Amino acid sequence: MLKGKAALVSGAAAGIGAGIAELFAESGAHVALLDVNGPGAEAKAALIRRKGGEAVAYTADVRNRDALAFAVDDTVARFGGVDILINNAGVYPRHSFLEMTEQQWDEMQNINLKSMFHLAKLVIPHMMTKRSGHIVNISSVTFFLGLKNLTHYIASKGGVIGFTRALAREMGEYDIHVNCITPGAIETEGEKALGVSQEEIDTMVNFQSLHRRILPLDIARVCLFLSSGLSSGMTGQTLNVDGGWVMY
Repeated sequence: MLKGKAALVSGAAAGIGAGIAELFAESGAHVALLDVNGPGAEAKAALIRRKGGEAVAYTADVRNRDALAFAVDDTVARFGGVDILINNAGVYPRHSFLEMTEQQWDEMQNINLKSMFHLAKLVIPHMMTKRSGHIVNISSVTFFLGLKNLTHYIASKGGVIGFTRALAREMGEYDIHVNCITPGAIETEGEKALGVSQEEIDTMVNFQSLHRRILPLDIARVCLFLSSGLSSGMTGQTLNVDGGWVMY
């Protein structure tokens, strides 16, 4: 489905990003995995290569534009362009609003939102040259829920949705498609690191219409749809992939 396409995936060392990178490689794409966890990204790239795919890994903090520029330029040199950008990198710390510092607020916006600005700015000129491309931005279902202790996170993810819509409007004339996914409670390594209790997980699963864990592969499949010709008539859209937790 993506044979010969070059895809750059941020936050690809684990979780949703790793799932996207693996599925894209299986679908024929040349995949560039970008993550602040360089060894983790390289391990995933090596796994893809062992399975017969083509993949390269870059160590980059998404707050560092120079590191992102190197990754994009090298991807273009290796694969002849960037046809697909998956803006997935993000963090999910919890802080009450009254205790939240300005530094914590700014760090959240820089990682979860500003990084998407930088990567889009870097890859879009290459897409414009080909007059085609797909950008998929990963937001969060929490935007529709407004949960406690996540003011900075939800503000950043709401910004992702707004960024997606405005960028889609501006890039349509170049046949560059820009869409967004809002994942729900996904079973990832990051969820375990946050210390989410089994009770919390069971509550979320019971509230969903689909009473099972939603996996990175579920997000990756929708991402594949949005990055291929199957979604040729779609841009500026936000697709909710949460097992039927929120219906809006």
